[in-house]
Amino acid sequence: MTNQRVMPAYLCVLLLSLLPLNALAGDDRAWRERASAGATEAETVNEDINEEVNFGREVAARLIGRYGLSSDDQLTRYINLVGQSLARNGNRPELKYHFAVLNTSDINAYASPGGYIFVTKGALEKMQDESELAGVIAHEMTHVNEKHVVRELGIRATEGSAVSGLARLIGGGTETARIAFSQAVEKALDMLFKTGYKREDEVQADKGAVTLCAVAGYDPGGLVRYFQRINTAKGKATEVLDKTHPAYDARIALLKETMTKEGIESGAYKSFKERFSAALKQTK
Repeated sequence: MTNQRVMPAYLCVLLLSLLPLNALAGDDRAWRERASAGATEAETVNEDINEEVNFGREVAARLIGRYGLSSDDQLTRYINLVGQSLARNGNRPELKYHFAVLNTSDINAYASPGGYIFVTKGALEKMQDESELAGVIAHEMTHVNEKHVVRELGIRATEGSAVSGLARLIGGGTETARIAFSQAVEKALDMLFKTGYKREDEVQADKGAVTLCAVAGYDPGGLVRYFQRINTAKGKATEVLDKTHPAYDARIALLKETMTKEGIESGAYKSFKERFSAALKQTK
């Protein structure tokens, strides 16, 4: 088993101050309003965040068990810096996000409820700048921010109760409760590896990636360039990705349409190609 250590959150925050990735000053307020459009206050009150995190941690552990984590501490540090710069501009301030690299040549990225985000080595090898990495991470973060897995599994607060259905599953001491929790985890993994998210959830994640990248000062066009590149990389490395995601032509068109509609000019934001190249070179 490879090194499974993920950078502590407090260290990510400290190092984040050294990485200036702010949005353009004139657009800051408008983009923040768009990025903050998420769960309602009633939903936030009724959901048990700790149990969402506990559930997500179990799903994340299964992902790590399947692929293993990169033992490259410098690479993990870099991924966390980029991820945390996006997380501070998202709409889930109650979550502590964790970012790591899965030790596989498969081209993919995964989101687990509660704030666990993974990018594969294979995906990193296909990227050419930091904005492409940010776009992939922002897409996965939107799945978490919008609670796509949690909502798809019907894990939500019951009427008149502040305790979520997920909390009852995890907290239950009976064998039935443990089986139900295990089944929920398996369903979440099926979404990641077999069935995929709902199409509308993928659309929302792509649109959310555009907004989140713009808020953080990254070129949202990075995700377009990345999709165009991996669209030609068909084969075993993209097997799971192709099976669980919509066609890239449609996704690329949607991204371009969203950028146009929102008045985002790709050239007005940063791609950080040199910084990305330097960071990955140091890890080799």
